[in-house]
Amino acid sequence: MKLVYGVNDKPKFGQLIIFALQQLLAIMTATLVVPVIINSTCGTAMSSAAALFGAGLGTLVYIAFTKKKSPVFLGSSFAFIGSMVAAFAGGVSMSLGFLGLIIGAIFAGLVYVVIAMIVKFAGVKWIDKVMPVAVIGPTVAIIGLSLAGNAIGDILKGSVPDVTASPLITTLCGIVTLIITILCSTYGKKTAKLIPFIIGILGGYALSGIFTIIGYSANIDALKVLNVAPFTALVADGVTLKTFLSVPDFTFLTAWKGFGELNGAYIGTIAVAYVPVAFVVLAEHIADHKNISSIIEADLLEEPGLHRTLLGDGIGSMVGALFGGCPNTTYGESVGCVAITRNASVSTIITAAVLAILIAFISPFIAFVNSIPSCVMGGVCMALYGFIAVSGLKMIQKVNLNLNKNLFVVSTILISGIGGLTLTFGKVTITSIACALILGIIVNLLVKNAPEEE
Repeated sequence: MKLVYGVNDKPKFGQLIIFALQQLLAIMTATLVVPVIINSTCGTAMSSAAALFGAGLGTLVYIAFTKKKSPVFLGSSFAFIGSMVAAFAGGVSMSLGFLGLIIGAIFAGLVYVVIAMIVKFAGVKWIDKVMPVAVIGPTVAIIGLSLAGNAIGDILKGSVPDVTASPLITTLCGIVTLIITILCSTYGKKTAKLIPFIIGILGGYALSGIFTIIGYSANIDALKVLNVAPFTALVADGVTLKTFLSVPDFTFLTAWKGFGELNGAYIGTIAVAYVPVAFVVLAEHIADHKNISSIIEADLLEEPGLHRTLLGDGIGSMVGALFGGCPNTTYGESVGCVAITRNASVSTIITAAVLAILIAFISPFIAFVNSIPSCVMGGVCMALYGFIAVSGLKMIQKVNLNLNKNLFVVSTILISGIGGLTLTFGKVTITSIACALILGIIVNLLVKNAPEEE
């Protein structure tokens, strides 16, 4: 892939800010929604703004460990949602639950640190033997395809609470967003090609806003797509500087009160909830870095090295959870944004991380992001998730599928992943992606020494 901006390139300041905002919009919704899911499940009060702050800080840690060679943003990991729920379920108070989030992230991060040390001394050659292109390619494709249902599900719904918008209207908003993004990326001038998601989101947002205004004017629920509640909450008592700027409720502020209730049994519960999931996310970490390596045409597992990407991800998660409560992970949306815009500038990722930290204090911007209709983000995600899937399929092109041993490996991964095979052991769930990868590794080890076919 011919990049417009390489890893070491630095766009002009004005462009850099816009490109960074695009990266931020690509990852922000998913990052903000993890605390929302935990709050609705556990009745807690996790802060989405704090999660965004933690993601930005964790990304800067990751960039530092990877020597500014990996253009990926870290965001809140969905894989740890069950573990986070367990932290609150096992705690005797809310404070202990928040402390559990930090302890859990430390356990998960330590898994990465230990494996990084092993990789440092053992090297990465064994990874190519255990996970060759025939395994990694379809796994990357599954990462994108497994999210297809999320994108389509979002396109079919609006964002106004207790109101069911017409699926025809929401689909129209989502498809218009997608088409604008596609046209900007393919026919646009240089700047438009580099910010198709910003233009697409703004276009879809404007259309959904028009439908919503008509819906409220004519009292037609089917047309109410855009949720204005995040803005009305800001202006309920008038717009003031205090309303405009607000300090997020950082996790450690509540967690420190739980130290007096901490006990060995609870620590054991947290370890059991977090450590196995860390091994699952490790597999996705390798697949993501194989994917971004193919996009920038530089093997990140060799330079800066898998041990550095693991350390960056693991310690970045610890730092992020200290402030936001959510362990972080490399985001497929970020990788897709790099692939579509062909902007692999690490300066863009650094700027996006700094903006995430600053924006976490700016209430109106958080309100704007929270008001973006699900259908609009669904339209954008169709492109993002699709590019992840296609990048995996491009890897498979290098595999000789005329050989049955390769065909069985690829087909096993694709079918188990698309079919949604998951395994649950107590509070630990092995995701469909991890199951597909594990099965693929097993099949590959069984058939890799098969005799050459006629």
